[in-house]
Amino acid sequence: MTHHPIRRASARAGASLLALGLAAFAQIAVAQDARKPPSAAQSDPIANRVMQDFPPPPDRIVRFGDGSSSQFPGTRWSFNHIRELGPTANVWRGSGAAAQLPRAERDLDTIAFATMDGQQVTFGDLPALTYADGLLVLHKGAIIYEKYFGAGEAHRPHIAFSVTKSFVGTLAAMLAAEGKLDPAAPAVKYVPELKGSAYGDATVRQVMDMTIGVKYSENYSDPKAEVFDYARAGGMMPQPAGYNGPKTFFDFLVTLQKEGQHDDAFAYKTSNAEVLAWVVQRASGQSLADLLSQRIWQKLGAEEDAYFMVDSIGTASGGGGLNTTLRDLARFGEMIRNNGRFNGQQIVPAEAIADIRKGGDAAKFAKAGYKTLPGWSYRDMWWITNNANGAFAARGIHGQSIYIDPKAEMVIVRYASHPYAANGVNDPVTLPAYAALAAELMK
Repeated sequence: MTHHPIRRASARAGASLLALGLAAFAQIAVAQDARKPPSAAQSDPIANRVMQDFPPPPDRIVRFGDGSSSQFPGTRWSFNHIRELGPTANVWRGSGAAAQLPRAERDLDTIAFATMDGQQVTFGDLPALTYADGLLVLHKGAIIYEKYFGAGEAHRPHIAFSVTKSFVGTLAAMLAAEGKLDPAAPAVKYVPELKGSAYGDATVRQVMDMTIGVKYSENYSDPKAEVFDYARAGGMMPQPAGYNGPKTFFDFLVTLQKEGQHDDAFAYKTSNAEVLAWVVQRASGQSLADLLSQRIWQKLGAEEDAYFMVDSIGTASGGGGLNTTLRDLARFGEMIRNNGRFNGQQIVPAEAIADIRKGGDAAKFAKAGYKTLPGWSYRDMWWITNNANGAFAARGIHGQSIYIDPKAEMVIVRYASHPYAANGVNDPVTLPAYAALAAELMK
């Protein structure tokens, strides 16, 4: 296995990160109170010596139990160290050699573009503006750009959040292409336990494309949103004293009730991904971690094992629990770009990739009202741009992304720890940056 030296970049701050030191960390609480989060430089966990020394000073410790691991700026460290904070299930890379990614590095930092709000910036500004932990670009299968920031490192898995959903959707599309899963069938064919829930009269296809009418809020600014009930049930957030709610993902999913009609509109809800993961595990007879390892990770020639966050009975989170290195995320993206072929073999059936790329119903998607995603659609848990280049993406909160542009022969992968969860704060910068880079590579 060959490890290449990587340039560790600063977040393009005006002052040295190390010079900021402890003073910047002490000012973070003040900045948060003013509702203006500290910059990428000010919140850099390495410069601020977060979780360093033995033991770390009390005010530099990030814990799961007190919630600091899920609160900015603790997240700038924790998103790169999930396995050290809670139980996980390993996704074995196998015993084979890592698939090599050739290198043809280029200076992309000077590529200029305008953000959606008209600000003139460059690709080199992107990491600091979006709190990137790592950013890698493949062109025609070769690494042309790879940099890490904050606590990000080439060898260290980072949480993918909802990029996980696209892995689950890909596995479902694979099983469908192989005749092992029927998208037209009722979800209860595979999971009878869902009979009394919102999913009792839903089809697998409706689950795959998130056109489910279910009472489940994904509003991260609402502390009463069901997404937090889901996270507590799955052990992804601390359970408060006296908690008597669901203790597993399965227990939580069966409680969800219907709201509205199925197949009427796209509605992004993590519960759908967890239901699909349940369906996929039942259809395959394997855990999510074992299925991903055997069907994709080992064949991909991954450099490192991946891993899933799991609940109290070891069930992997299919909605947001996958952790991978950035390079392995790039290998997966390149395989998808090449219609399922990578590392000298057909890993995912071409039929499955074609189903993803054809996209979903744009009219149903439009009802969700995403201002930064006009004309997009959703299929098999992938986001489809429907632009002239046929680009499509996997997206996760706080800035995680796989962006695939077939016409530009480009794959962009990024991990981040943005202080705000919703991708609406990243899109005005990242989407124009990706378009500008694609245009440059097609010259």
